[in-house]
Order: sequence, then C-alpha cells, then structure tokens
Amino acid sequence: MKNQPFARYDWIVEGDGGERIDKFLSQQEEVWSRSQIQQWIKDGLVTVNGNRVKSNYRVEEEDEIILMVPPPKELLINPEPLPLDIYYEDQDVIVVNKPRGLVVHPAPGHYSGTLVNGLLYHCKDLSGINGILRPGIVHRIDKDTSGLLMVAKNDTAHLSLSQQLKDHKVIRKYIAIVHGNIPHDKGTIDAPIGRDPKDRQQMAVVFKNSKPAVTHFVVLERFKQYTLVELQLETGRTHQIRVHMKYIGFPLAGDPKYGPSKTLPIDGQALHAGILGFRHPRTGEDFIFEAPLPQDMETLLRVLR
Repeated sequence: MKNQPFARYDWIVEGDGGERIDKFLSQQEEVWSRSQIQQWIKDGLVTVNGNRVKSNYRVEEEDEIILMVPPPKELLINPEPLPLDIYYEDQDVIVVNKPRGLVVHPAPGHYSGTLVNGLLYHCKDLSGINGILRPGIVHRIDKDTSGLLMVAKNDTAHLSLSQQLKDHKVIRKYIAIVHGNIPHDKGTIDAPIGRDPKDRQQMAVVFKNSKPAVTHFVVLERFKQYTLVELQLETGRTHQIRVHMKYIGFPLAGDPKYGPSKTLPIDGQALHAGILGFRHPRTGEDFIFEAPLPQDMETLLRVLR
C-alpha cells in the first residue's frame, strides 16, 4: 500500500456554540474517540481560526476549525482463507455476498476474521485509497446486515466506483422486516443524519452537525405486527436505513441498537442488501446483481406468513 497523506477536515461552527472542542470533533465521525481527538489537539493537529487550542476550548459561532488527521499506522493485515460468496470478479472489481455476522474490515482491537482478511487471501491485492485497514472497500454494510458489496482491486477502479456513489448512480436496494404496519404503499424519508448528541455510539436524525440522507421505500407485504419492505438508498450515511426506519416509527426487527431486539428469532437486524448495480470502471458496461434472501430471513417470513 502507498503511504497515505494527512487528511484535512474543515468546519464552520453553526449555532451558538459553547461546546468543548474535543466533544464537538468526536461527534463528527463515528470512528473518532474523544481520547484520540484530545491527543490530536495536544499534537497541534487542530486549529481554530488559525490558532492552536486546548481540549477545553469552547467553540463559538462561525469558528473555523481545521483538523489534520494523520495516516493510519502501518499495520500488518494478515490474509486469511475465509469462505467467500463471490458473485463476480475481474481485474478491477469483486462483488461479494457478505453473510450476516461478518465484519467488513479490520478496526482497532479487531484485526482478523473480517471480509478484508478473506479478500486479501483470495486476490492478493486491493486498492490502497482507503488506507491500511480498509483496502478495496468502497462502501460498507453493517456487521449484522447481509448482502452485496462491490470491492475495488486497484485505485483507478476505486476512484470510479466512489464517484458513482457520490453522484447517486449506484443502485442499492435492500429488503427489511420492520415492526408495525406501514400504512403507505411507498414513500421517501428525507431527514439528515448525524451523531446522536445523547449517545455518540449511535446515529440519529438531527438538524445540526448532520448530513443529508434520503431513503425510498416500497411495501412488499404486510403481516399482523410486521411489514416486509424494499428500500433504496439515495445517500449512504452510517446506519441510514436503521435510523430512518426508527425515525418514522417502524424500526427494523432484531435491531439491537435502534429497535426492540430479540423480538424475532434472528441474530441482528433483519436487513439484506439484495440488489447492487453500477457501471464497470474500465468497460463502462452497466452491471446489476441480485442476491436472494439469506436463510434466516426466509425462515422468519415463513413463520410470519
């Protein structure tokens, strides 16, 4: 992998401010811990209006904050012979059907047994754009969500696929079982998502320090206390479908973070990334792939019917 440069992040504080800068920054990205932010502040990697500050500095309206995030430390991610359900592969792209329970990429304290470990064993090399811990990963799905992922084998493919995501040209459709009976046959949830100010381990619909998020849904089947829906992502925020469905009052069945868990016999949220479509980065050909529901969701549907 190539050495990664420092990544620059900029913010202009909106609203009245008053929040400690270490807390403000820790709410901006899911993977940034408050202790990590405090170390970056000590190292002089954070400036406010061009000046270094301490962790207890309280941000003010229209403060310009710049954070320079250092590249990840060089870590050895070991290739591991894991079973992979590969739907397509060529010199540029791999499409894989991830089972529920499999983590997509290594993270601090969890460096083995991930999809990336298995992919590195299978194809030896992946794109380096996302750094040491996330080689090849263009987009993610949660550990307890099953379904299709596209993975880049080189940097050119990665840039193309990332741009397609940014331009909303990638087709991503999910199937989910949610609590309650959705009265509308279809709809659109347009509600911004950011860090939950009450619990930084969760995301929420918030209107400050958030990003636009849009999810479209169509009801496929209704049961006594549940609804089967197809959802299409227009944006790709962290936990977007899970947060949006909770927001409109129909949380995902089995979701341990955003809904009543253990309500149906499934290990994790009943969510499957069933359809994935994109334009091939080299040939320009339009591809679309479909993965059937996993056995656990099929079993749930038989019980509900």
